[in-house]
Amino acid sequence: MKRRNKILLALLVLAVLIQFYRPARNISTAAQPNNITTAYNTSAEVKDILKRACNDCHSNNTVYPWYAEIQPVAWWLDKHVKDGKRHLNFDEFINNPISRQYKKLGESIELVNDGEMPLSSYTFIHTNAKLTTDEKKIFNDWCEGIRSTLKEKYPADSFVVKKKKA
Repeated sequence: MKRRNKILLALLVLAVLIQFYRPARNISTAAQPNNITTAYNTSAEVKDILKRACNDCHSNNTVYPWYAEIQPVAWWLDKHVKDGKRHLNFDEFINNPISRQYKKLGESIELVNDGEMPLSSYTFIHTNAKLTTDEKKIFNDWCEGIRSTLKEKYPADSFVVKKKKA
């Protein structure tokens, strides 16, 4: 019985200690001049969709829930945010080459249509992030509108994604 108590005590101490190792927060109060909404016409409806369903993982400013204060949950959330920003960061969108912008908008349409975005693990808690059929259409039409604008403005070879050198 004493061995079990020692193991439980060690686990409790470990649980307390990990509370002191926290990842850096994804919070920026600075203006985001490279945000997609600064370069492309964006309705209030689309801005609301981005705010509710996308920006916590795909921007430079995450609104953290209360449970983000608890380890190891904060590490898990940090990994999701970093992964989301690596794939697509709406606050850095304009810094991307035109080919990547075009490709990411197409991928966004596909992921939203397939119900893969927003993630079900996110909408499970953030129920207001679930997109209705109408909201999906509004978002997709916005993405397609930007893609059409890019096609009109840039030559066809601008949309060729250059392979990274090994």
